[in-house]
Amino acid sequence: MILAGLTGGVASGKTTVAKMFAHCGAVVIDADALAREAVAPGKPAWRDIVRAFGRDVMHPDHTINRPRLAALVFGNQRRRRLLERIVHPRVAREQRRLVRQAEARNAKAVVVYDVPLLFEAGIDSHVDRVIVVTADRETQIARLQRRNGLTRADATRRIKSQLPLAFKRRRADYVLDGTLPTRQLAKQVRRIYAELAAAA
Repeated sequence: MILAGLTGGVASGKTTVAKMFAHCGAVVIDADALAREAVAPGKPAWRDIVRAFGRDVMHPDHTINRPRLAALVFGNQRRRRLLERIVHPRVAREQRRLVRQAEARNAKAVVVYDVPLLFEAGIDSHVDRVIVVTADRETQIARLQRRNGLTRADATRRIKSQLPLAFKRRRADYVLDGTLPTRQLAKQVRRIYAELAAAA
């Protein structure tokens, strides 16, 4: 089995690339999906978040209001670290369980862990290969404005809150340009998948 970490800048095309890897046959584990599951109403992480940040971070149906919570922790290092201490260990445990499950099913599995904060959380040291999806700053801003309804200033702040893409590119085993035409990008993903499968 081989475990690859997939990351990139916000709005760089990482989700599209993850789907392409899944289409090739990779087992894709989505860190954001695991985080959403971890903070579902009634779960221990949900209780810890409500206790730490107040009931204002909930929707009327008691699910976590992610944009409101993000606004609370954005730019506040103490709050962000508190949230990370609540969520990250639970996501990591579930990720490890899913990796073991994938390996039990297929000892030669290619597992792709799609995680936005791969470097920020130190996960890069726990994977066999690192794949970084990049995009130029203007493309990122335009996608964030279109997808998330952000102003240009808010989109720029969101981008700057992450490690620079130049840093991530230098530490990558593979770099993909998330602005390429779909067919060209898919061809590159298939090539990387074949290399990972051969190494598994």
